Amino acid sequence: MTKVGIVEDSKTTREGLATIIDLSPDFRCVCSCDTAEKALAQLPKHAPEVVLMDIQLPGMSGIECAGRLKKLLPDVQIIMVTVYEDPDRIFSALRNGASGYLLKRSAPDQVLAAIRDVQQGGAPMSGEIARKVIHHFREQSTTAAEVDNLTVREREVLELVANGFINKEIAERLGVSVEAVRWHLKRIYAKLHVRTRTEAALKLRGPK
Repeated sequence: MTKVGIVEDSKTTREGLATIIDLSPDFRCVCSCDTAEKALAQLPKHAPEVVLMDIQLPGMSGIECAGRLKKLLPDVQIIMVTVYEDPDRIFSALRNGASGYLLKRSAPDQVLAAIRDVQQGGAPMSGEIARKVIHHFREQSTTAAEVDNLTVREREVLELVANGFINKEIAERLGVSVEAVRWHLKRIYAKLHVRTRTEAALKLRGPK
């Protein structure tokens, strides 16, 4: 069962998301907070695998909170929750380690689908936001030495990631467990000095 955390200042929205999550047999809300400050203090104790993070919070913003939370919980997948699609703020959140975003008006099945997506290695976002991410990382320099430092198996995993395969598909193709794929990805991220699948894939492809 996937453990999910919620950071949302609106009590109605927070409780609504918690209900959606707890009614699913696959997920459980382990912690919900109304500020970024509380989230940074409480979420590490519960070690959620996925966090739904309001992009606009009182005090510290959800964008800054996402960056700090990734340092405390490097493996956590963060989905930004926003009232409307604000490309600049969403992009800033993705640069801070978020894996995608979700509109607050999303239906319950869309909320659950987004959580499943990030758990399987996906990144729920619109084409416009994805293009911003790709453009940003293509502008960054890539050193061949970083990629050359990967093992043969890590290179195989990264090639499949770059071709759009999710963790389950990678595991099936390589004949290993999904946990093994996650372990390899963790090592790949460390060696390439990145935090997301998109960054890792672009390191492999290099700037265009």
